[in-house]
Amino acid sequence: MNTLVKKSENIFASKVWFSEAMLHVQLADGREVGVPLDWFPKLRDASETDRNTWRFIGKGQGIHWENLDEDLSVARLLD
Repeated sequence: MNTLVKKSENIFASKVWFSEAMLHVQLADGREVGVPLDWFPKLRDASETDRNTWRFIGKGQGIHWENLDEDLSVARLLD
């Protein structure tokens, strides 16, 4: 049995915002990650209102967009 925990499993977001072509996430440890919206067609094609209507899930381990039926794992943004 493996008892080690991957570092990426303990990554939490504290802030989410968008620029014209990027999704930006600030992590609880102060790092910021920016990824192209082209990676996420639902977000890329969504209205600004729908894109900005999100909530954290798992205490910040994920981001959920109810209107878009989209969930992102914060740790996966770092892979």
